[in-house]
Amino acid sequence: MSQALYRKWRPARFDDVVGQEHITRTLQQAVASQRVGHAYLFCGPRGTGKTTSARLLAKAVNCLHENPAQRPCGQCAICQAVSEGRFLDLIEIDAASNTGVDDMRDLRDKINFSPSQGRMKIYIIDEVHMLSTAAFNALLKTLEEPPAHAMFVLATTEEHKVPITIKSRCQQFNFRLLTIAEISERLAWLAEREGLLVEPLALDMIARQGAGSLRDSESLLDQLVVAPGDTITLERAQMVLGTASNTAVMTLTDAWLNSDGVEGLRIIHQSLASGTDARQFCRQMVDYLRQLLLLQAAGGEIALDVPVEQKDDMLAQARLASRTDLVAAVRRFNEAAMTPANSWQPQLPLELAFIEMLPDKPFVARSAPVVREQPQPEKKEVVPEKVVEKTAVSSPPAPVQPEPSPPRTAEPLVTTRSTMPPPPEEPPDFFEETLPTRPAAPSPAKPKPEPVPPSAPVKTIALVQVTQQWREFMSRVGQANRNFPALLNMSKPLAVEGQAVVLGFDYAIFKKKFDDTPGAAHAVADILSELLQTRCTVRCVVTSEYNVPISRQELESLADELGGVVREID
Repeated sequence: MSQALYRKWRPARFDDVVGQEHITRTLQQAVASQRVGHAYLFCGPRGTGKTTSARLLAKAVNCLHENPAQRPCGQCAICQAVSEGRFLDLIEIDAASNTGVDDMRDLRDKINFSPSQGRMKIYIIDEVHMLSTAAFNALLKTLEEPPAHAMFVLATTEEHKVPITIKSRCQQFNFRLLTIAEISERLAWLAEREGLLVEPLALDMIARQGAGSLRDSESLLDQLVVAPGDTITLERAQMVLGTASNTAVMTLTDAWLNSDGVEGLRIIHQSLASGTDARQFCRQMVDYLRQLLLLQAAGGEIALDVPVEQKDDMLAQARLASRTDLVAAVRRFNEAAMTPANSWQPQLPLELAFIEMLPDKPFVARSAPVVREQPQPEKKEVVPEKVVEKTAVSSPPAPVQPEPSPPRTAEPLVTTRSTMPPPPEEPPDFFEETLPTRPAAPSPAKPKPEPVPPSAPVKTIALVQVTQQWREFMSRVGQANRNFPALLNMSKPLAVEGQAVVLGFDYAIFKKKFDDTPGAAHAVADILSELLQTRCTVRCVVTSEYNVPISRQELESLADELGGVVREID
């Protein structure tokens, strides 16, 4: 089994640590002057060198080199033992799995034993913020006054969770994220040692995906290695890592700035079809728009990890966007990037983030109440003659249902709306406002259900009836308005409560959009009432917050299948 690159090429001396000179230089001087402290606290993001520096410090304080300034030498028996993981006086503790007070008490009892191989016994406690309060208290006194032969190095990625009483007893060093140039240089050095052929653009892309973490970047490079001698190209790296090209990110930004929804969605779908991960695309957009925001705020003098020619193009884009729109765009794409990976439509958050940034003027024009203000004769002329004829054919016979009034016969949609008239204070109905754009009625091969009269008896609704009609329901909604199905696709029928159909949305943001759409609930209820042939209402919930009720019949059916019985408990 091959060894991971980040383990194989772990720095052996302080000078090999990348990007943390402010820390390594201080530790070197402390070792050279033999003024090493008894407790250190290393804070910083993952993959920036905290554990590596702790091990180098353990090497340095036990190194056998005669000149303290040359420690760790990497050649003596102690240095070799630490590198190979067989130095008995280096004890590494994972605080995430040793969080209890008993673990710290055991450490406190064993720390008094003298070192077996070196001069100092070093305890490295990784992710120390995971310790419990009782464990911190048990460690406190020992950390303040350890034996002369013992030293502590605490490492954490969440410094704010470490108690102030622990911090006050340690020398604290803050590790920083690495720049793309620093990571690229290290990856190029590593590729040369491994005999790998990597395109410079691929190195830059890998370094950018590492997000400041050298270990993550080295792991990504390790993932791309297939066989010695193969060339790692930019296209191959994008395909394997699921990233979009810089051109796609810049072009999508141009489409947003030009309010070109067609071009923007084409870029999104083309990138996803080529293997780009939707969440990764969102992260790239966040990073790119963040840089535009920095350029807009600070001008061209700010230093960015991009080529000069690309920086000029970004400056031009930054001048076109307002600061408010840029901030809103960064927030929308950042929210989309945090969508769970197991979403059944992973591309939807990316599409919504882009569409929400576009001007909503066309939507406002379609939903404006201009049609309602037109005289009745003009509304009759707008309705196609073919629709009126088909509606007259499909209307119920007079003995079964009272004949509708002439104005409502000329406008079949209004006839359907008469079954459940909205309250006077409700906003205009979503579907009636888009009446001129509604297509012709379905063909005679698939007749439309008869409208439910107000005086019709109320029938019991079952969930299975709703699910059986759901495809036809979505078709009706799509015929009524082309924008509405995109939102209802994020919902599904969960249950039936009396005459109310419960629709579940996976995310609260989609439920809010449905609730905020004028007349949406009435329109959905009307179409469902037609399909189910009984009056019903609609209630929307978030799926994760709704407990689906189970009827006694369903329980008894399940019990029969499992060979059990249903009993009532007082």
